[in-house]
Amino acid sequence: MNHTLRQDPSRPRCVELVRIGMLKLLVLLMSASLIATAVQADTTTKQGYVPVSHPVQVFWGDTHLHTTNSLDARVLGVTLDTSDAYRFARGDAVVTTTGITARLARPLDFLVVSDHSDAMGVVDQMISGHPELMKDPELRALQEELSKGGPISPKAVGVITAVLIDDYDGPLINKEVMRSVWEKYVDTADYYNEPGRFTAMIGYEWTPTQSGDKLHRNVLYRGDAKTARQLMPFTSNESRNPQDLWRWMERYEQETGGQVLALAHNGNLSNGKMFPVETNPNTGNAIDAEYVRERARWEPLFEVTQIKGDSESHPYLSPTDEFADFEVWDRGNASMAIRKTPDMLKYEYAREALKNGLKLKEQLGVNPYQFGMVGSTDSHTGLSTADETYFFGKFPKDEPNPGRADAPMVHSDTPDNWQTWEMSSSGFAAVWARENTRASIWDAMKRREVYATTGPRMTVRFFGGWGFSKQDAISSELAVIGYAKGVPMGGTINARENGKTTEAPGFLIAAMKDPLSGNLDRIQIVKGWLDAKGETQEKIFEVVWGDAHRRNINSEGRLPAIGNTVSVAEASWTNSIGDGQLAGFWQDPEFDATEPAVYYARVIEIPTPRWTAFDIKRMGDKMPEETKLVIQERAYTSPIWYSPN
Repeated sequence: MNHTLRQDPSRPRCVELVRIGMLKLLVLLMSASLIATAVQADTTTKQGYVPVSHPVQVFWGDTHLHTTNSLDARVLGVTLDTSDAYRFARGDAVVTTTGITARLARPLDFLVVSDHSDAMGVVDQMISGHPELMKDPELRALQEELSKGGPISPKAVGVITAVLIDDYDGPLINKEVMRSVWEKYVDTADYYNEPGRFTAMIGYEWTPTQSGDKLHRNVLYRGDAKTARQLMPFTSNESRNPQDLWRWMERYEQETGGQVLALAHNGNLSNGKMFPVETNPNTGNAIDAEYVRERARWEPLFEVTQIKGDSESHPYLSPTDEFADFEVWDRGNASMAIRKTPDMLKYEYAREALKNGLKLKEQLGVNPYQFGMVGSTDSHTGLSTADETYFFGKFPKDEPNPGRADAPMVHSDTPDNWQTWEMSSSGFAAVWARENTRASIWDAMKRREVYATTGPRMTVRFFGGWGFSKQDAISSELAVIGYAKGVPMGGTINARENGKTTEAPGFLIAAMKDPLSGNLDRIQIVKGWLDAKGETQEKIFEVVWGDAHRRNINSEGRLPAIGNTVSVAEASWTNSIGDGQLAGFWQDPEFDATEPAVYYARVIEIPTPRWTAFDIKRMGDKMPEETKLVIQERAYTSPIWYSPN
């Protein structure tokens, strides 16, 4: 394979996502205090080094990307295939659907192409004139229509709706064509997988959607094509019940010897169905021990931020959280077919689910919502991008062009449809792993040693346990101390067995800014717990913050705002406020050893221009009055749980 990164000089339109040439060196230098030294000298033997046993590097990737094999992407014009997606993610230049030559300034370490399993690749094969599909008059007529190009007709959009939302049983469900596509799909992943350099992880999206309510999951494989091709992906055409997906996953492992995990996403568009507590929305029955046990086993991760909004929390659920109103999509479900009501919100957001998981464990013995958090893109362009500076949208029509922001996300007759300007640039998955391989990255996901960002590549460490001190937080070997004295993000700390059960656990948290993004405003710890009455509670604690010489916690317990250096007109900001690196030790001042609790860290940047501000600057666009032009990017760590038992 040729990995030379070149820009196509023949293209008059070119967007190259490159800003600074010495980035790699800068990142390495800045990360030294957060990442333990990978090797150490051994003076007692002739051996030159002794490898450490814990993860020493964070790998950046996307677990959610669509190409021509996804029927919605293909009907809406996408021409990039899985090969293009992997090449772009690893740093090669590609020509996008709309004719822009683009490449990543900073290639990704791993990518999961997660095309929809429903009718996987069939629309693409139909447009290409597959002989078997052309035997059907319905598909032949649709092929003729789509081959003409131009605006997408209601008939074509109806096909997407029928397959993904309705009970479709038509000719697009061609299992033989789907099998041939799947085999090529996994073989392509194997071809681009380069252990140690770039991981092409096999995966797909299971897409149950009822009246626009999203209960989607991505399924990620640990192994290779030989194993994955033994069993076809599960489809929502077979079942829309997540429990049936989990049973398919169990069958896959039993029959093939492989391993899989699932992660849900867009709880914010589920209309109260993503994180049930009392009633299973798929059966109408009470949540039982079987449900919580299966969900805990098969879904160790949740995609908390992506292009269709943020699912960490909501102002209605967390009215005292000044940062909860972030990239909120709360008017309805994905299709806007059903409007949102406030009672739905408590079953949609990650923070509420983490708290309710504590309650369900008390009731049923297992916490079904003991998940780690990642970000990803859900882009339907074949391009894995999460940069405000060069926003590439969700569909080809959203690739850089004047006036794109003031248009519906998908053209439809639905009132108050989602608008393009509402799309987020989010996000990426950060994985602490020992090496850049399928097995190592998948294992890190399984143990939840991962975190989410809304795009910037902040380096974040988070440890919990007993025996930490303030001095540990500023040590050059913070990671070594963290693993030695406690557990990393994704882990659980149990009540101490030495009789000191009332002692509060301590936490080490450290973050380094992305050298291409804003300075850091603050690091917070979000705590959820189950009180003595069996009610869930939450509180946000300020741990460490930038510009500490001029900012202090006020009498109301709040930290004053960092300030704002953004010039919307110039789509610029200055890093004259905030800090490049923050680290601190925090001990829970309200700890009760008898109460189960969950803790995660939230790292917040200073304000920077949102992608909509860059569109105003570059293309002279006029934005709707309600358009957001400034953003405070952030990272969410996977939690650490405290168990009194």
